Amino acid sequence: MSQAFDPLNLLILAIAVIVVLRLRSVLGKRTGNERPPFDPYAGRPAGARTTPEEAPANVVTLPQSKRAASVEAPAATPAQPVWKGVTEEGSPLAAGLEKIAGADPQFSVAHFLDGAKMAYEMIIGAFAEGDKQALKDLLSREVFDSFAGAIDERQRNSETLEQKFVAMNKAELVAADLRARRANLTVRFVSELISATRNKDGEVIEGDPKQIREITDIWTFERDVGSRDPNWKLVATEAPV
Repeated sequence: MSQAFDPLNLLILAIAVIVVLRLRSVLGKRTGNERPPFDPYAGRPAGARTTPEEAPANVVTLPQSKRAASVEAPAATPAQPVWKGVTEEGSPLAAGLEKIAGADPQFSVAHFLDGAKMAYEMIIGAFAEGDKQALKDLLSREVFDSFAGAIDERQRNSETLEQKFVAMNKAELVAADLRARRANLTVRFVSELISATRNKDGEVIEGDPKQIREITDIWTFERDVGSRDPNWKLVATEAPV
């Protein structure tokens, strides 16, 4: 009996009671209703499921597997006819464009017209400057010979042509055709130019260097759709009636 009340045993018992009480105050009792541990990567208690309605705005909910749900692919947008927005269905122009697109699937009216407007500005600039080399790459042989002849005549008379491109008001297709792999497209250009021709003394003999004139040209471009060369060449010019 005297050993049960030994001072050392009483001290150890007191320390054990204090430790148990401290642990209970820190950890508490388990009742079965405790919240599960927090998952820092999920941002919600571990084991909880996130529904699409509960998902944060910056989280993309992945679709379920094919076994759980089927996700329909968006319907493919049908290709627009090549003449769409250019002319009416069944017109000669529409038929010609369909022929060209059939032989050259990469053909685009918008892309062609962008190039045609650039070519128009380059050609009138090269003609005014008498740059035959630049014209040779843009014109067919027949049209080049005509332009080169006019340049030679101007030089023989010691005349100079001052020409400035101001604006392109309109560039529209008026005809299209495909013959023996050769596509032909005719464009009506409506542009604004300043043009004046001077003689050897510098006097204006034609045009007006201070006046902007509206000019209408009808040009036909040609390309061999079977060739790797994507460039079109000017093959005919005419003035509107």
